[in-house]
Amino acid sequence: MGDASLAEMAALGELTCYPSSTAEEARQRVKEADVVCLNKVIVDQAFLDAAPRLKLVCEAGTGINNIDVKLCEERGVAVRNVAAYSTDSVAQTAWMHILNLAGRAFHYEEFVKGGQYSLNKVHVDYRHPFVELTGKTLGIVGMGAIGQKVAHIAKAFGMEVIYYSTSGTRHCTEFPAVELPELLERSDVISIHAPYNERTAGLIGYEQFKQMKQSAFLVNTGRGGIAVEEDLARALDEGLIAGAGLDVYVKEPLPKSSPLMNLQHPERLHLTPHIAWYSLEARARLAHEMAENIRKYFS
Repeated sequence: MGDASLAEMAALGELTCYPSSTAEEARQRVKEADVVCLNKVIVDQAFLDAAPRLKLVCEAGTGINNIDVKLCEERGVAVRNVAAYSTDSVAQTAWMHILNLAGRAFHYEEFVKGGQYSLNKVHVDYRHPFVELTGKTLGIVGMGAIGQKVAHIAKAFGMEVIYYSTSGTRHCTEFPAVELPELLERSDVISIHAPYNERTAGLIGYEQFKQMKQSAFLVNTGRGGIAVEEDLARALDEGLIAGAGLDVYVKEPLPKSSPLMNLQHPERLHLTPHIAWYSLEARARLAHEMAENIRKYFS
C-alpha cells in the first residue's frame, strides 16, 4: 500500500501491518486475526487452517485468483475485493504505453539525451517517424469498466473501437463486439483488460500474433499470461508485430531469465513494473473501500 493512509481501517479495531509476507510468515501472522487484508498472498487450506478465528478476507485489489473462494465459503469465511478503485489509473497507464509505442517517446528521448541529435545534420530525426492514431482501430480484449474507459479515450483520438468479450457476454452495446480472429486482423492497437482465468490463459499465442498486422502494437495492463510471453518475445524479434507494452507478467517481479528480457530487438518492447494500479489516488480509494468492506460486513 506504500504511503496510503490506513487510518480508516485502524479505527475499526486492532490493526497490525506487515510490508510483505512469505506463505509461511502469513500463516504465522493470521493465527489471531478476525480479518485479513492481503494482496497476492495465497489463501488455501493451509492458510485457513492457521486462522481459526478468521471471518473475513479483504483482497487489496480486484483479482481474487489467489483466494480459494469455494473453500472460504465452506469454512464460513467471507471474501471481499475492491472492484473499481484503479479504473482511471490503469486506463491512464494503458494509454501511456499506447502513446509511447505509437509516438516513439523512449526512442526520441534517448536520441536527444544520448547526443545523437546534437550530431544530426538536420533538425529532425527523419529516420524514425511516428504514426498518428486518428483513423486507426483499437481492439480491446475485455470490455469491463477499465476497457470502456480506455475506449472512450480512444474516441478522443479519433480511433475506431472494437472489442472481444472473453466471457462471451456482450454487455457493452456502445462499441461493436467481434470474435477474436477478427479483432486480431483489424486492430492497429490491441489493449488487454481481461481477468486471468481458464478462458483467457494463453489466449494470445504465436498463432494469434501471426494474425495481427505487422504494424500493430499490443498492450497488456490486465494480467500476465493472457499473452504468452515466450511467443510474444518471438513475435517481436521476428517482426510479426511492431511493438508491445507490458505492465503485468506471469511471474512478478519479472525474472532476468525471462524471454522478454533477452530480445534481439529490445527497442520493440516497453516494460513497466506492475504500476498501473499504484497511483496516489487509486491507493487512497483502495484503502477507503477496504475499510468500507470491513465496516459493512460487521454492521
